[in-house]
Amino acid sequence: MTESNMHSTPDDQPTDQPEGDVLGADAANTTEKDPNDWVTGDEPMTGAQRSYLDTLARDAGETLTADLTKAEASEHIDRLQEKTGRGTES
Repeated sequence: MTESNMHSTPDDQPTDQPEGDVLGADAANTTEKDPNDWVTGDEPMTGAQRSYLDTLARDAGETLTADLTKAEASEHIDRLQEKTGRGTES
């Protein structure tokens, strides 16, 4: 390797790890965001959320209003998954 192809890294950082933001296994889970911080959280829930919530609510023996926002639907999904055991890793 030429010197221009080499870069130095601190002793405690593996040389195969890129510096800065990363994707993949070592990346922080950036998909989990508080629903209250969502830019589109106040929009109507998606069709997929509606369908899944219908299933979860039936399993939990609950009735939910059908005019939820995306953020509200997400919070109900999390709560009902915990209650029903669906969507949790074993």
